[in-house]
This record gives sequence, structure tokens and C-alpha cells, in this order.
Amino acid sequence: MVIATCSVDYEGRLTAHLPLATRLLLVKADGSVLVHSDGGSYKPLNWMSPPCAMAEVEPDETEAADGVTSVWVVQHAKSEDRLRVRLHQVLHDSAHDLGVDPGLVKDGVEAHLQRLLAEHITTLGDGYTLSRREYMTAIGPVDILCRDAAGSHVAVEIKRRGEIDGVEQLTRYLELMNRDPHLAPVTGVFAAQVIKPQARTLAEDRGIRCVVLDYDALRGVDDSEHRLF
Repeated sequence: MVIATCSVDYEGRLTAHLPLATRLLLVKADGSVLVHSDGGSYKPLNWMSPPCAMAEVEPDETEAADGVTSVWVVQHAKSEDRLRVRLHQVLHDSAHDLGVDPGLVKDGVEAHLQRLLAEHITTLGDGYTLSRREYMTAIGPVDILCRDAAGSHVAVEIKRRGEIDGVEQLTRYLELMNRDPHLAPVTGVFAAQVIKPQARTLAEDRGIRCVVLDYDALRGVDDSEHRLF
């Protein structure tokens, strides 16, 4: 983690230039390099995703004349994309080992939705049966693996808010699981309390069924709107 006065040039599919300013530079253990300002929330101004390699080199004569003390060259391994970070003054330089990350822990509502849907799997359709929750694949756990009325496998991804990234996640699971002759053919269900229109369009285009979940109904909460008295 480096805080430095620097300028940054990106070359590749496009070119971009960040003029001289004080910025936060993050070099992560996976090889990625991110350039942050003091605004803009979590999104970096520029970055290089792995696989890539970084080398610290001496500035050329022009750079040295402009006050550059050191240059980072970050080259992507599979493309011509390159970052050149010119450091003028380093204000902070530290390294921290974060250890093995346990991964994202789903919030209570999402975890409850998974448990409740597993208990009431026929919410997805008559004849559905539960195979297991958190079915592990090589790229992560599928929330629910079940079978439809015809006995075919169905992978279910559950979100509180259904957005495009959730559809992409389920798509990756389906591509992997359909390579397994013991599971294939596997279809997908994208289930959420709210599903964004763009996510629904993408899911349906990929043959993934969308199901809107009623959390209170799954919990068995009485809905006064549907009572006679």
C-alpha cells in the first residue's frame, strides 16, 4: 500500500492519462494493481487485473527531468494492456499480509431465504425435490441443487436483489455442472425477492427461469391483504 504523488498512463484497448496528483496505490497478492483517489467511493481510477507482472524501473531522462524518482511498469500477461505509474514523491509505503480470506458471508435475509426455499422446495413447482443445499463445485457452492418433476437436476441461485452479476454467477455454475455426465442436463433458476429487468432479460436469454420469492409467505406470515376478516 503506497500513498504517493504520481501520474499514471494506461495503454491497451484504449489510452488514458491521470495527471500528477496524490493517490493511493494498492498492489495485491494476486498481482492486481489499483489506483485510487480520495473520492469516487470504492471504484479505482485505473487498475490492472491479474494475470499481470509489475516491475520497478529507473525513470528515463525526460521523466527524471520532470521530477520522477521511480516508475512502476505493470504488464498484463495475456494482452498488450500496460500501466506506467510515475512516482514523484512517496508519502507512505507499507505491506500487510491479510492471510486467507474466508469468502463472502451471506447476510441473514439471504441465508434465511435459502433455508426456507429448501424447506418449501415445491415453491419452484409441483414435483420438485431437494437434493442438497450448498452443493459444492470447483468454483464455489450452488445455493440449492434440486430435481424437477421429470427428475432432472436444477441449480438454484438465491439473492435478496437479483442483478446481472447473480445471473453471471449462475451461468458459470451451469456451464461447469453440465460437463458432469452424472448431473447433466442441469437447468437454472434465479430466485430473488426483487429481480431487476436487465437481470431478468439476461437470464431468460440464457434459458434460466426467474422466480420472485415472497419472504413472508415462505415464513408462513399471515398476509392481512388476503384475509376476508
